[in-house]
Amino acid sequence: MAHIPIEAVPYLEAAIYLPMLLIVLENDQAQIETGQFKLKRPYIYLIDEARKYAEIELRKTKAYLKGHQLRVVQGKRDEMFTEYQFHYKQVMDVRRYSNIRLRNHVEDLLKSYLTNASNTNPKL
Repeated sequence: MAHIPIEAVPYLEAAIYLPMLLIVLENDQAQIETGQFKLKRPYIYLIDEARKYAEIELRKTKAYLKGHQLRVVQGKRDEMFTEYQFHYKQVMDVRRYSNIRLRNHVEDLLKSYLTNASNTNPKL
């Protein structure tokens, strides 16, 4: 019986976290655009750059998953946990993630991607 390769787990989890991060960045950008900021462009630029990095990573993740016959499907969700099904060939592994853990990890990713974005040369 085949098992999900341990080296694939970071890619499977990235397939969970990166779409969440992109949603956060999109929502934050909408808030900035409609908010009362005096200088919006630097914030928008920073979010755009972070979004570009996240989109590149998500493309790489999806390519890896496709190339290794892996798939992630969101299962049941309640106030405390979200269930994800990891599919590999004929194997399905069900994992439950705490919603707090998901939020905290996405927040850590947000910090990391914004830091990377701030280290690029501004095109303003």
